[in-house]
Amino acid sequence: MNPESLQVLLVEDSPTDARLFQQVFLRSSVGQWSLEIAERLSDAIGYCQSNDFDLVLLDLQLPDSEGLDTIAKFNEVFPDIPIIILTAFDDEELALQAMAKGAQDYLVKDQVTTYLLRRSIRYAMERSQIVQRIRDSEQATLKALEKERELNQLKSYFVSMVSHEFRNPLTALQLTSEIILVSGHQLTPEKKQIYARRMESTIQNMCQLLDEIMLLGKVETGNFEITLESINFQEYCEQLISLLSFSDNNKHPIILSCHSLPNFLKIDPNLFRHIFTNLISNAIKYSPEGNEVNIAVDYLEDDRKLIFSVSDRGLGIPEAEQSRLFNTFSRCSNVGKIQGTGLGLAIVKRCVDLWGGEIQAESQVDTGTKFTVTLPVDSISTKS
Repeated sequence: MNPESLQVLLVEDSPTDARLFQQVFLRSSVGQWSLEIAERLSDAIGYCQSNDFDLVLLDLQLPDSEGLDTIAKFNEVFPDIPIIILTAFDDEELALQAMAKGAQDYLVKDQVTTYLLRRSIRYAMERSQIVQRIRDSEQATLKALEKERELNQLKSYFVSMVSHEFRNPLTALQLTSEIILVSGHQLTPEKKQIYARRMESTIQNMCQLLDEIMLLGKVETGNFEITLESINFQEYCEQLISLLSFSDNNKHPIILSCHSLPNFLKIDPNLFRHIFTNLISNAIKYSPEGNEVNIAVDYLEDDRKLIFSVSDRGLGIPEAEQSRLFNTFSRCSNVGKIQGTGLGLAIVKRCVDLWGGEIQAESQVDTGTKFTVTLPVDSISTKS
């Protein structure tokens, strides 16, 4: 969408409110913004069928439709057109319900300013684009998963996970964060910050999961290319560990021991990051708070091999389930209520295989788990 060329449909049956919105819209417009007005939901649907509208401003109380059903009816016909609802009351609960029905944002009629309208339009378009990218990613990944043996089960699980992890939470969390940070007058500043940070963290986790799903799809379809870079390997490991410790609120000490490392190693940083962080994240997730996660790194100069292990003293993996440890969506029976997607170790194994390396697991229930990864890697004495 070109921000200087925007076609907007206003669905409002009150002539007075329509004129007021039209005036605010004209003052807010940038470049070639245009506004059409419909008084009924049926008229709005007809307009959208014959015109390419970029966004809809939708009143919830119309002659032929009332309440949240108005959003559902419109979204059923045009799921890709962003919706900003117009309401007479500043009701956060209503706003969240509207998000669940498919709206991207909301505006209170008697509080609309040029600034609020511009901001709401921008956020609505951005959220719509995020949802569309998620839909596209879902389709691309589902095609990649068609190679799996248990296709129907994988599709069902994947669609369920995407619906739960991405769609409604991502959009609702973003809107809630904006409400708290911009207009949440009912909460103390401290509370606003706590909720905002929590929501932002959740969004980042979902984006990371999306990144890993896309990686899995590329690896499975053979569309991933290894890109080697000369990096200070120990420094890079320490950076990754620092980020993981921060995300974990330093609840698990992560101990790194490096032996015989040259100044620089030639690796694919992105591929290594997925291997390294997934193994450590699992060790953190399935270990009691306060337990150490130990990482040992060694380089065999003669064999040109990098060997590193990640050890924990967590739940451990039942022996009978270790054979399917690296299967997609596989989770152990003893994880209880600990959340997870079953993608982490599958991604690790695909990345190690793509690299031409090996991975081994040693584990015992209630004692802990150790993963050892061997990767063919070239060393250099100075960075090239």
